[in-house]
Parts: sequence; C-alpha cells; structure tokens
Amino acid sequence: MSGVTDQERERGYLEIFQEVARLISMVLDPQQVMDLVVRRLPELLEVDAATIRLLDTGTNTFVLGAAHGLSGEYLSRGVIDTREVMDMLMKGRPVAKTGVDADPEDRFSDEAAREGIQSVLSLPILFQEHIIGLMRLLTRQPREFTPMEVSFAMTLAEQIGVAISNGRLFKEMENQVDFLKEVHEISRLVNSTLDLNVILQTIVERLPAIMGMKACTIRLVQPETNQLELAAAFGLSPEYLERGSIRKEDSIFKALKGEPVAVYDAPNDPRVRYHEAIRKEGIKSILAVPIKKGSEVIGVLRLLTTEHHCFTASEVTFASAVAEESGSAILNGLTFRKINLLFQQIEENERFLQTIMDSLQDRIIVVDDKKRVVMVNKRFLEQEKLSEQALLGRRYDAIIPWISADGDACPVARVLAAGEMLSRTDRHQHNGETQWLERSIFPIFDPAGRVEYAVETVRDVTSQKSLEQEQLAREKLAGVVEMAGTVAHELNSPLFAAMGMAQLVRDEIENAELRGEMEIILRNMRSMADLTRKMTEMTGFASKDYVGEARIIELHEPVPNGREVL
Repeated sequence: MSGVTDQERERGYLEIFQEVARLISMVLDPQQVMDLVVRRLPELLEVDAATIRLLDTGTNTFVLGAAHGLSGEYLSRGVIDTREVMDMLMKGRPVAKTGVDADPEDRFSDEAAREGIQSVLSLPILFQEHIIGLMRLLTRQPREFTPMEVSFAMTLAEQIGVAISNGRLFKEMENQVDFLKEVHEISRLVNSTLDLNVILQTIVERLPAIMGMKACTIRLVQPETNQLELAAAFGLSPEYLERGSIRKEDSIFKALKGEPVAVYDAPNDPRVRYHEAIRKEGIKSILAVPIKKGSEVIGVLRLLTTEHHCFTASEVTFASAVAEESGSAILNGLTFRKINLLFQQIEENERFLQTIMDSLQDRIIVVDDKKRVVMVNKRFLEQEKLSEQALLGRRYDAIIPWISADGDACPVARVLAAGEMLSRTDRHQHNGETQWLERSIFPIFDPAGRVEYAVETVRDVTSQKSLEQEQLAREKLAGVVEMAGTVAHELNSPLFAAMGMAQLVRDEIENAELRGEMEIILRNMRSMADLTRKMTEMTGFASKDYVGEARIIELHEPVPNGREVL
C-alpha cells in the first residue's frame, strides 16, 4: 500500500474491516469463521498466508485451528516460534519480524527458508482480555509492517476473537437445546433394556451421529484386574482398536480421575499415545469423558473426529451427561449379566448334582429349613410313582411314604434343629407288608453356620433284615443242636453201662416171661443209644411243622457216599 496517502490508507482499512466484519457475521460456526478469515484475509491485506491457532487449556499450547497458503510440513512443526516471541504474545502484544528465513539467532529459520517465508506478523486473539488464540500473517517477500498495519491487524484479531467466541456461544446454545432432547432419548433407550451389549452399542452408535463425529468407544474397568478393556466401538477399524493398551495415556488417567479431557491435535498431542496409528486412522481430535455411577468411575467414553475440532463446553457437558446417565444402565447391565452367569452356573451345578443323585439306587430327598422339598432324585420318583412337579415346594411330612411304626419324632426335624447327622433303621407298613428302611440324614450349613438344608437318603433293607433274622434263628438252633450233642455224649457212658448190665441179667434169667420183658428193655435202650449216636454225629438240621402250631427239628446224619439223609 505504498504511494497512497494516510487518508486513502485509512479508507482502505475501513473497507477491509467492514468486509471482514460482514464475512464473519455471515456464519456462526467457530470453525467456519476461522476457515473464512484465513482464506480472505491474505487477499485483503496483501499477504501470502495466514494461520489461526487456538489455545488448548489442557496443555497450555496453541493448536492449529485453520490455515491457508502453507504446506502441511510447515504447519506440523513442533514449535511455532521462539520463546521470546511467544512470551510477548501471551502478554497480549503483537510481534512483527522480517528476514526470518536468514536470522542466525533464530533456530527455526531453516524451516522458514524451506517454506519461503521472509516476514511474519504474529497477533494475539483476545476475548474479554483473555487470550484464546493466535493469528499469524506471513509473506514470501520482505515486508516491514507499519505501526498502523499492526494496529489494524490487532483490531481485526480482536474482531475475530469476538466472532469465534460468539460462534462458540451460539453453537453451544444451539447444541444445548438439541443435546437436552438427545440426553432424554438416549437415557430412555439405554434404560429400556438390561442387555449390556445393546446398551453399549446404542451409546457408541447414537452419540457420534448426534454430535457429528466419526467414532465412539467405551472402555470399562474390570474389577478383577482393575484394567480398562474395550467393551464397545463404532466407526473405527479393527487395526486401530487393536493398537494396544491406552491405560498409561494422560488423557485416560485424567478421565479415570473423573475429569473430561479434550484433545485438539491428537496426532501430535503428548497426552495420547500411538500417534502413527492415529494418523493412519485419520483421527484429528479426541474427547474423553468418565463413565460414572455416583462417585465411582466405571469406565471411559471417547469421541473421535476426522477434522480438527475444538470441543465446546456444551459438547463436553453433553458427552459427560450421556456418560453419567449411561453409567447406571451399564452397571445394571453388568449386574444383570453377572446374575445370568450365576444362574447358569447354578443350573449347571444343579444338573451335575441331579445327575449324580439320579445315578444312585437309594432314594434321596432334599428339604429346606422350613421342611419344604427342594430336590428329589429319579429313584425316589420311580419308587413312589410321582412327578417332580407334584413334589417340589410341598411339605416333607405330606409327601413321604414312610412313617416310623414306633411313633418317634420326625428325624428330619431333629437334624434341622440340632445340626447333627442322624442314621437309623425304621420299620413301617407298606401295602400291608412290613418294610425295613435304613435312613441317613445330614445337614448342610449356610456361610453363617445355620442349617440351610437337610439331605435324606433312604435304602430298603427289608431283605437284609430278613436274612439277619433267619441267620439269628439258625444260630440259636445251632446252639440247641450243639447242646443236644453234648448231652447225648454225656448220656452214652451210663447208657452203655446199663445196656451191658441188662444183657447179663437177661442171660441169667430162666423165666421166659421175665426174659421177654428184659428184651424189651434192651431194645428201648438200643433205640436210645442209636438216638444219642445220631445226636453226636449229626451234621445239620431242619425245622418242620408238627402237631398244632408246634415245630420240631429233624436231624441230618452222614452216609458213606458223603450225602446227608434224614
């Protein structure tokens, strides 16, 4: 603008100011404001390039908001300018420099030379006396910025600051209305089910669509390991999701402490890791918010964009509200899943226990502390010809077929009361016949030591009992026979002596009548001797009916061929 009068220059500045004001008043989106300014300002101010960087309060650094006329390599450099220049800008003072491509004291001159930059005017963007960003005007020809140009550029920067702030404010107000409706809708959806997968997928799919972002992930804290594990994701490639643990990222650490974290320049921000994977996925900005249930953080929700995005207060509040509102639903879903797993384990254990019980031949019945039937085995059902449905939940006393003939107190009630195992053999009548049942009852205790269940096994020992009684009778008879043999052995000596004397007397008697009577006596004595011989030589016996209700014993004696005869 050399060769013109001050009045013409002022008129030109006024026209430029009016044009900029008109342009920035046409849009209310902060990003659109910045894009519009960096495109039109170089033409209006006769410069080659312009950039706007916004202050990221999380890292206290300036991240790129919009740029025009510069290469990506130059824009992605790690440091914007020297410490001295940045200190002056942070104090609200503009800085004009020329010959930046050949300044031996400026360690960034090589980068400027490669880009062809020779002059730079750096301006703080202020709003209500607070720095919210930086604007830089760059030329590829030497340019001495006059005080009037610097003053005018500062006025434009302030106008831009107002426009950006107003755009943010309008966007926030607009978003707050929409977000309020969406919070209610998402809350309704996630609380309408207990299926954890449905809850998580609803959140990660709905939230990016509402906020106009690329993707969303939810990671939940695993109580067993206290580690974050991916629970749901939308809009991201498997390669990106499998890049590795993000537990050690500063953004995650702060989110787990309950603080939302906004990352404007994700590919270069030190608060996130895996920068190469982030670049490959095309991620530019990330918002991480804690998922809470009350004061407890149970996970982290992250929103990701493919364009640099300055997250507004209303967006952070909305994402935090959704995460917090979803916390209860997620926790309910987790609890429901645990309950389902527990029920499955219980069912598996019951099936396993039932299989074992059904394989046993004894009848088994399980009752609770109120004497209600909670389980029976297959043998019980078959023996009693009943169905499981007809038994479960009924009172023990109403369904058992065995009642002690002795009228004793219920042994199951005694076990439930005393907590001690009890075994007994009872006699009872069944279909007019006497049965003997061996009953074993033992308690099962709860963690507090109270009797929770009683398990009774019942075995029919009627046949065994009959054998025992028969064996006892045989033992008694064997004793009798043994005693009879002993008595017979004792009788043999006097009997044979008497027989000898009787034979001598018979031989000396001459009277035929007396001799005949003595013969009868001898014959009877021989019969007695034969009987005592059988008693001493007998190998067995048998019981048989006799006159009336009496029973007698028949003795068995050996024969030469080894077989017994009666």
